[in-house]
Amino acid sequence: MKHLKLQAGPRGQRQSREKSVGLWCTEEFPSEMSEGRRVEEKILSQCRKHAYGQRDLFALKLALEEAISNAIRHGNKCTPGKNVRVKYRITRQRVDVMVEDEGHGFDPAVLPDPTADENLQRTCGRGVLLMRAYMNNVVFSPAGNSVTLTKFNESSSSSDTPLSTTTVAFG
Repeated sequence: MKHLKLQAGPRGQRQSREKSVGLWCTEEFPSEMSEGRRVEEKILSQCRKHAYGQRDLFALKLALEEAISNAIRHGNKCTPGKNVRVKYRITRQRVDVMVEDEGHGFDPAVLPDPTADENLQRTCGRGVLLMRAYMNNVVFSPAGNSVTLTKFNESSSSSDTPLSTTTVAFG
């Protein structure tokens, strides 16, 4: 069991705590987009080491950006004292990522359909649609303040990589 804690340095550098237990890793960071991008890049870098292809990396990057951005902006409302927690597990066959915020949560079933005519010109509201379209599985917690994303490595030559389809439903 490996434990690594990074505390703020004398100049207020990165405040991140990382713990690795078995195959799962946890990153906790302040509600800042730069910290979210750092964690996103760390996950993508590890996926590259596990031979994920460009299509899978694109899908993961898009879904991670949306999930982390939603946690910071909508969940934590960019509140400096609130943190985002990202747990992830990466294998050659799949990556699982859970993004959790300290907000009150929401009900994804009541999100407006971004493909409806009245919503086509809106500049927001497509994040959950994109996550569902690009991931093999997207599960929101009952409280609505965390989402777990699963992406199978379509580049993997392993025969035990499960096949999956994603269904996008609204309302």
